[in-house]
Amino acid sequence: VGQLRHYQTTGFAWLAFLRQFGLGACLADDMGLGKTIETIALLLHLRGVNGKKNKPALLVCPTSVVSNWQHEVARFAPSLRVLIHHGLAREKENFTRAARRHDLVVTSYALLQRDEQLLSAVEWGEMILDEAQNIKNPDTRQAKTARQLHAAHRIALTGTPVENRLTELWSIFQFLNPGYLGAQEAFRANFARPIERMQDPDAARRLKALVGPFILRRLKTDPKVIRDLPVK
Repeated sequence: VGQLRHYQTTGFAWLAFLRQFGLGACLADDMGLGKTIETIALLLHLRGVNGKKNKPALLVCPTSVVSNWQHEVARFAPSLRVLIHHGLAREKENFTRAARRHDLVVTSYALLQRDEQLLSAVEWGEMILDEAQNIKNPDTRQAKTARQLHAAHRIALTGTPVENRLTELWSIFQFLNPGYLGAQEAFRANFARPIERMQDPDAARRLKALVGPFILRRLKTDPKVIRDLPVK
């Protein structure tokens, strides 16, 4: 329900393309460009392709935006069956059965670790992390839980894939495509230290070549992307 902007169609198509090959994707568009609607479009597309055979998708987001996701899905994709796994009244005893009856389960990072046993009992079709910078520290419990849950395809949504250190990018990629950037210490030796301490241009080029195919980032300041957004 609605019309995607041209760059949103590109983003949705890019997500669907990587999905065909089981490759994780980091959608890193600027805030306000429509990461939510592009993700909803993908979920609708997958349901249209596979119908009822689809496994449910799990979306993890900060507690403050759980209701926003619920509202946006109801507005743009009312045909999707959504289960909000949040709050004291959330389903526990029959969670697996309830999840399988829905297309999308929305939960929070706080419950990702608290309800790890419940969530790990479901085989997810997609696992989507909104504001994925929440797993930027690879040693936290929620980052480890995100990596351990079984899903056929993984997506990270974040306007800031790197906030302070390059190891944050490694953590997101370890979730998306495990092992692709090597072990954490090897990543530090080959990329993080040379780039951060010595501004090594060769290491930066190699890292960009490795991660480039799996990160899509558009800026709202780019007139080729959009012209009518208000100033942030």
